[in-house]
Amino acid sequence: MNPGKLYLIPTPLGEGDPAGVLPASVLEVIPTLTCFVVEELRTARRFLSAAGLKGKIDTLEFHELNEHTKPADVEAYARLFDGGRSVGLLSEAGLPAVADPGALLVALCHRRGIEVVPLVGPSSLMLALMASGLNGQSFAFAGYIPAKTEERRAALRTLEKRSSAQHQTQILIETPYRNDSLLADMLGVLSGNTRLCIAANLTCPDQFIQTRTVAQWKERPVTIGKRPCVFLILS
Repeated sequence: MNPGKLYLIPTPLGEGDPAGVLPASVLEVIPTLTCFVVEELRTARRFLSAAGLKGKIDTLEFHELNEHTKPADVEAYARLFDGGRSVGLLSEAGLPAVADPGALLVALCHRRGIEVVPLVGPSSLMLALMASGLNGQSFAFAGYIPAKTEERRAALRTLEKRSSAQHQTQILIETPYRNDSLLADMLGVLSGNTRLCIAANLTCPDQFIQTRTVAQWKERPVTIGKRPCVFLILS
């Protein structure tokens, strides 16, 4: 029997009807699966219920894969595909395996010859880049930079130098509760002429996307709060 497949299932970036951001083809795949590897169980159950499996959640099999999962436990997930069973991978929001522990399961499937099927859905990184007005020809995703103040400021200076040298947009994200401290450091160390885009709560009713120079942000500061946010700079 052929091995099953790993479906990379995108999820909305915020609350709301999944049909508003996910194509029908994705919503058609979800009910065909009975086993899911998820970053957080409660969030996954809530999403799947909204995606058409309400009343069937207790019949599904769930396995967690997050920053606390040990490599040996990830390897053990290969058995989930035994007998030709297909598995769905869910992240907390957006696309699985991008700045997400699910990448470990994807790598495992490639090593074991299990087909990986990415499904179409929202990417906060690409949506932010599209809407920023910054360089979409050359860009780099820096992910999470250090949380400690001095290390973070040094990382920001390095990213700004790289952006200036290569005319390359630098994209970064942060844990929501540190958004405002990151922004404060950006305004403290980046050049006044560097352009900074703040893209928060993408695809949600209160979506916020603005690009200004650092000097302009200082003149009209904002509070991001704990909204999921993408930051982009171009020097």
